[in-house]
Amino acid sequence: MKSTKNIEIKLIFIAVAVLFLWFLAAPIIMLLLKSFQDDTGRIWLHYMEVFTTKGFWQAVGNSFQAAGSSAVVTTILAFVLAYTVNYTNLPRILKKVIRGGAVLPMLLPTITYGFAIIYSFGKQGLVTRLLGRQLFDIYGYGGLLLGYVVYTLPVSFLLIQNTMNYIDKKFMIVSRVMGDKGVKTFGITVLRPLLGTLAASLVQCFFLAFTDFGIPASVGGQYEVVASVLYDEMLGSLPNFNNGAVVAMVMLVPSVVSILLLHYLERYNVQYNKISLVENFKNRLRDGVFGVFSGAVMLMIVILFAVVFIVPFVREWPYEMAFTLDHVKDVFQDGELSGVFRNSLFVAIMTAVVGSLVAYGAALITARSKLTAKTKNVVEGIALVTNTVPGMVIGIGFMLMFSGTSLQNTFLLIIVCNVVHYFSTPYLMMKNSLQKMNGSWETTAMLMGDSWLKTIFRVVTPKIKELQHFAKFNEIFVLSLCILFTNLIAKGIFRVIASYRKAGSQDSKTEGAKKKRIAAGVAAGMLICAAGVFVFGLNGGSGSSEKVIIYSNADDEAVDAIKGALDDNGYKGKYIFQTFGTSELGGKLLAEGKNVEADLVTMSSFYLDSAQEQNQMFEKLTFEAQTLSETPDFYRPITSQEGAIIVNTEVMKEENLPMPKSIRDLADPVYAGQISVTDIKSSSTAWLLIQALVEEYGEDEAKDILTDIYKNAGPHIEDSGSGPLKKVRSGEVAVGFGLRHQVAADKEDGLPVDYVDPTEGNFSLTESVAVVDKKEDTNPLAMEMAECIVKNGREQLQKTYPNALYVGETTDKSNESAYPRVFSEPLTAELLERHQKLSESCK
Repeated sequence: MKSTKNIEIKLIFIAVAVLFLWFLAAPIIMLLLKSFQDDTGRIWLHYMEVFTTKGFWQAVGNSFQAAGSSAVVTTILAFVLAYTVNYTNLPRILKKVIRGGAVLPMLLPTITYGFAIIYSFGKQGLVTRLLGRQLFDIYGYGGLLLGYVVYTLPVSFLLIQNTMNYIDKKFMIVSRVMGDKGVKTFGITVLRPLLGTLAASLVQCFFLAFTDFGIPASVGGQYEVVASVLYDEMLGSLPNFNNGAVVAMVMLVPSVVSILLLHYLERYNVQYNKISLVENFKNRLRDGVFGVFSGAVMLMIVILFAVVFIVPFVREWPYEMAFTLDHVKDVFQDGELSGVFRNSLFVAIMTAVVGSLVAYGAALITARSKLTAKTKNVVEGIALVTNTVPGMVIGIGFMLMFSGTSLQNTFLLIIVCNVVHYFSTPYLMMKNSLQKMNGSWETTAMLMGDSWLKTIFRVVTPKIKELQHFAKFNEIFVLSLCILFTNLIAKGIFRVIASYRKAGSQDSKTEGAKKKRIAAGVAAGMLICAAGVFVFGLNGGSGSSEKVIIYSNADDEAVDAIKGALDDNGYKGKYIFQTFGTSELGGKLLAEGKNVEADLVTMSSFYLDSAQEQNQMFEKLTFEAQTLSETPDFYRPITSQEGAIIVNTEVMKEENLPMPKSIRDLADPVYAGQISVTDIKSSSTAWLLIQALVEEYGEDEAKDILTDIYKNAGPHIEDSGSGPLKKVRSGEVAVGFGLRHQVAADKEDGLPVDYVDPTEGNFSLTESVAVVDKKEDTNPLAMEMAECIVKNGREQLQKTYPNALYVGETTDKSNESAYPRVFSEPLTAELLERHQKLSESCK
């Protein structure tokens, strides 16, 4: 018996270990090697560069402060909520509301959180408008604390609630009978069995906040955190994977302390022979206090996310409040949405199935096996490392390791990445549940002739209640609602399946059998759907192998024009179009080189220059298209994007601000707190502003002006090129600097925004098309499509991007910028790096 048991559990351990060795350890080791990689042989060079960078250690300290304080607050709130559900006599319906409200944020995509804070508590937010004043400054530490707490609350609540379910309440009665006072009873019978879980919650919440980038990007302001530094290095306007690898290694250091802490607290875990059904003591004061407190937490969550249900149905928040379904229709009329949703559903289902099996197998190793402590510590270490590794780091590691392999750009790699990244929470929940069960069940079953595996499935598994998997502003909120409703449906299905084992023991035989049939039917239906989606997904993928894959950083207007040109000239259905952020696509080109999945790329020209210089990855174009200015032989420009000053006309009137005429005007203290600009470290849009200042005033004077502009911007120095426009559009600030064509489109749509052509000049950046050189695997249609885009797409493109680029083209005077200018030096990566250093010296 013992030998068989060891074989079974050892096989599970080997499977789990191999999975994480190949898909976690290997990518991290590759990143570690990347941090030491240098052509000069100075292995510590990148560490010295990062460690001596201005503000790096301040960002690390800020991360510890914000993540640490939010972890403490979250764990306390989650404990109170879980205690309210398990140890008070509140009505069952209220407890159900608390359980549902506590996990509600988990059902929404994390990108929603920052936007929800801005639209709820910002200057034009829902709460601000209702109260007539802004409650607090949402940018910086306060905004991060709120965002992190809401973000991590579901995970903390599920961990604590899951463990509380397995605490035997009869010991409270024993403690009282022994003469213990209420506080001592509480400490012995509630707190002590939860010590390990509370520590796990603190660690989980800390690292979720410590590694998150989305919330700081929205409301971090000048309170820079280490996740933002990682983003700037890995996916900024000038990616540096070596320095980024150093930052990633620094972010892994706290995990060592966490492993030691949780290992120490393992000794406090308690196992019960059985869970007694004991009623809670009657105490109206306790019920009232905990009920009010829990209700306040639920109210805060509802208030924060109420905008998600309101903004999509308002014509234009906050200026035109009429009800409309146009935003919802626009999203669902997008032909690509069904494909994206199908892919997401497929990945979510497969991640749930595979992830549950992996997490359960790992939990059995640590909680229900007799393997050595060292073996169990390996699994514990895996759980903590997966929790501490930022998703961005895993993605970059996967990109570096699997580029050029058969796994590149496959569903399987995405599913495995999700399983690895989200392994920690379900594993800890399952482990805590298994540890609270009677440790002698397996021994008893074996004495009765059952194998260990049979015992696990017949005795241990049915005791686990369930494991819930939750897999432009208007569009984001509409899609967030789609995700929310999908998750709610999935949650309901999982609850029905979870009731399968409970049905026979808690109901009459007839009712139990009925529930079993329903649950079995639902489970079978899900398996059929999963198989169908799986087969459909594989078939869909195999059928697209001959299509030209196009990667692009283009805006919606440019994408529509490019697709229109291709579709109208015989290429409809012959390509797959995928869009990325500029820095994200730039990172892929630099990291993957010729192994990139794309056959055709439209991208910022200076990025294409850098990628070609580093990887020699583009073919020489075989068609003629004479440009007005000299361009390399491997790409041709398709758009020219100009910078301009952006203003919100309504806010300008409300604040009685003068209309700026130049970029230099933005340095006037009258605009303090009313300006939003982009950080050149993370977005090339800021380069247009810096080019204008340097060209007009020289570097020394440009520094002085830029210093004052940054001072006026305060927390509104954005990581995204579209960030200033979003801030201006939402009324958070009155003035910004961004792309001229985007403001023109908003103005045409009737929004209260306008643009000002600065007297220093409307400097521009071009985006170009290039064909990836894949030698014998090069798709012959790629070159044809590149020519089609250049020769047939320019007419439509010029309606949005008016500048003439080719011989024979003219610029429409009615749409022409007032001061079009070109920088006197070639736009290279070296020049961008020089201007980045200039920008950093001004902060």
